[in-house]
Amino acid sequence: MPISIESLQSAFIGVDTEYLLADGRRARRRYLDSAASSLMLQPAWKTAEAFLRHYANTHSELHFGARIATHAYAWAHERTLAFVNADPAQYACAFIGSGSTGSINRLARTLRAVRPERKTVLVSEMEHHSNDLPHRKHADAFEHIPLIGDAPSFGCIDTQALSRMLDRHRGDVRYVAVAGASNVTGIINPLREIADLVHAHGAWLVVDGSQMVMHAPIDMSAGIDFLVFSGHKVYAPGSPGVLVGRKDLLAQAEPDEVGGGIVDDVSLADYLVAQRFPDREEAGTPNIVGAVLLGAALETLMRVGMDALCRHEDELLRPLLQWMTKRPGVRVYGNTDLERSPRTGTIAFNLQGWDHALVAAALNDYWGIAVRNACFCAHPYVREMLKPELWELDGEIDLETPAGLAALERRQGMVRASLGLYTTTEDLDLLKQAIDALLAEPGRYQGAYKLNADGTYTHRQHNPSGQSLFDPVRELDAQLAAAGAR
Repeated sequence: MPISIESLQSAFIGVDTEYLLADGRRARRRYLDSAASSLMLQPAWKTAEAFLRHYANTHSELHFGARIATHAYAWAHERTLAFVNADPAQYACAFIGSGSTGSINRLARTLRAVRPERKTVLVSEMEHHSNDLPHRKHADAFEHIPLIGDAPSFGCIDTQALSRMLDRHRGDVRYVAVAGASNVTGIINPLREIADLVHAHGAWLVVDGSQMVMHAPIDMSAGIDFLVFSGHKVYAPGSPGVLVGRKDLLAQAEPDEVGGGIVDDVSLADYLVAQRFPDREEAGTPNIVGAVLLGAALETLMRVGMDALCRHEDELLRPLLQWMTKRPGVRVYGNTDLERSPRTGTIAFNLQGWDHALVAAALNDYWGIAVRNACFCAHPYVREMLKPELWELDGEIDLETPAGLAALERRQGMVRASLGLYTTTEDLDLLKQAIDALLAEPGRYQGAYKLNADGTYTHRQHNPSGQSLFDPVRELDAQLAAAGAR
C-alpha cells in the first residue's frame, strides 16, 4: 500500500519535543542532525513494541513465542535485502553491532583472509573514519583516491584517477572502499561507474551506504559486492548495523566471530561451522527487537518509494543550497552544482567571523535548531576543504602564540545541517532566518557566550544540563509508580 510523505512527516518520536530557549520562549526543536542519527519512525517502533508481547529467542519452532521471533527475525533480513535490491540467491544479509563500524572491520579482516595474495586497498578521500581506519589497519598497502575539483569545492570521486591507480596496481588491488554519499557534504558517488572500473581489474567493491540509505535508492545489482549501513541512520535507533554481501565470498572464510548459533555441531575436539546464511555470520543471541524495528522502517520507506523520497528531498535542498551559496558571509563546502555533483540532504557550511562551535550553540540556544559541528569523524576530508581559508588566517591570527594556535584549532571544523523525512520548509526557513540574524548582529550573540577550554561555547545565562532536561532515574521512578511497583 503506497504511503504519502506528507502523512508520515509528523509520525516520528521527538519531532514535536519543545525546549526552553535562551530568550525565554518555548519552541519545538528543529532536528537538522539526521546525518548523525535519525529520529525514530513511530509506526516502526509500534511494530517492534507489538512484537515484544510475543518476545522469545529465535531458532526454535517448539513454542509460539519462539516461532514468532524466528519468523519476524527472518522477515527483517528479507526486507533488508529487498530494500537494496539484493538477490537472496547471491547475497546474504547479516546484522552486526550497532552501526556500520562493526561490519566494515569484519569485512577488512575477512577479505584479507579470502584474498591474501592481493595487498592493496584503495579508499576515497571523503570517507568517514569507519570506512577508512579499518582498511588502513588490515591492508598490507593502502592509498586514498582523490576527488574531483579543488578545495573547498570538492566533488565526487575522480574516476579517471581511480582508473589510473587500478592500472598502476594492476593485479594487486584487493578491493576498493567508497561511501555511497559523503557524511560531510552529502555528495553522491557514481557507484555503477566505479563498480565497472573495479571489476574490470578483478577487484571487489565495498560501499558504505550509511549516508545514502535514508536519502536515495541503493541497488546491489549495480555491481556492489558488499554494502554496509547503520539502522540508526534510517529511522530505527536501537536497531543493528547491516552487512549485505556476496555469499560466495563470505563462505570462503570462517566467520570472524564464533559462538552460539554459527555451528552445526561441536565436539570436545572440533566444531563444524554452519553454511547457512545469515546464521554463520551472527554469533550469539541477536538484537531481535532492533531487527524487527529496522525491517518495519525499511518496509515503510519502500512503500513511500525511495525515488519519491529523493525528489521530495531535492525540492527542499535545492532552494536552501542556492540561498546559502548566494548569501554573503556563508561559505558552503563541496561542489554546489547539483547537476554535476548530486547530493543528499546534507550541507556543511561556516559563517564569516564565527567559530563553528559557536554557530551550532547559538542555533540551538536561540532557535532550537539542532545541527552538528566540527569534523564529523572525517578529519582528512574536512581539513583538506578548509585549507584555503586556514591559510588566509596567517595574517589575521598570530600563529606563534598559544592563543593564536588555539584560535586556529577552533576554526578547523564546519557546521552541518542534514535533512530527514520529517524536515519541512518551515524548518529550513527558520535556519535561514537564524543565519541572517547571526550575521546581522554578531556582537549581540557572541557576547552571550563564554569560551571553554575545549573549544566549545557555553551560554552565560542559559545552560541547562542534560540531567535537568532528562533524568533517567526520575523517569524510571515515574514509570515504576505508574506501573504500581512498590
